[in-house]
Amino acid sequence: MSNPLAVKIGKKLFSQHMEAYQPADPLYETYVDKKGRERRRKRELPPGLSARDAKILKAVQRRAHYLDKGFTICGMRFGWTFVIGIVPGVGDVADAALNYILVVRKARQAEIPDWLIRKMLTNNAVSALAGFIPILGDIILAAYKANSRNAALLEEFLRIRGEEYLKRDIERVENPAHVRPGAGREAGEHVPGKESTPPTGGWLKRLSKGGKGSNKSGGKSNESTPSPNANSTEPARRESRFVEDVPETMRESLHASAAKDNAPRTSRVRHPKPRFEVV
Repeated sequence: MSNPLAVKIGKKLFSQHMEAYQPADPLYETYVDKKGRERRRKRELPPGLSARDAKILKAVQRRAHYLDKGFTICGMRFGWTFVIGIVPGVGDVADAALNYILVVRKARQAEIPDWLIRKMLTNNAVSALAGFIPILGDIILAAYKANSRNAALLEEFLRIRGEEYLKRDIERVENPAHVRPGAGREAGEHVPGKESTPPTGGWLKRLSKGGKGSNKSGGKSNESTPSPNANSTEPARRESRFVEDVPETMRESLHASAAKDNAPRTSRVRHPKPRFEVV
């Protein structure tokens, strides 16, 4: 009879080695809480995605999780593809069909490029060929997890698309024809994190449309200006400080005082008085 402690240690080592060859869970991620315990939570969607792309990514992640990692035995996680693949011949064909219909075909609805589709189909081909190997092929199929790999490819591509959409046009580094930022958005749909476009035309154009500061009186458009025919005992206060608005008589006096100040001053020589009179 084997030692239970040795069996437990063996299972733990086996699970650690298997995790090194397995892709991450497409639906859940692990984190450590404040007490140091490892917990699991659902993955957050990348920012900047349209409602259509977010819905497609959620569906692909959920399907890939149950096809590849729905069950756990001896530290090894597997899904329905492993269970169906146990059936010789028919199971392998059914796995290949499910991988394409549930994951790849759904991912194509997000308008992904052809090179990404080819990578997904390559993962499915490796999984299908490994499934035809008796016994060992099923273990390879359970460890390879083609659907989780395809979900990770889709998530990474949509993450780049969302980041490019949140940037301004001049800050984008990827080719818009390949990434297609904002693809799937409907008319009037607001994507969280995307700033609204500022009004064009500059501040001078906005001021000319009736904003503050559009008039010469310092932006007080609601004040009424006195009419020239009004009978007032005191002259109206002039807010302008230009020389052209100074009265003519005051302007002449200013010019005269300025000319007087700028005129050269001659020094007066004082001759000393003689101390003695000349007889």
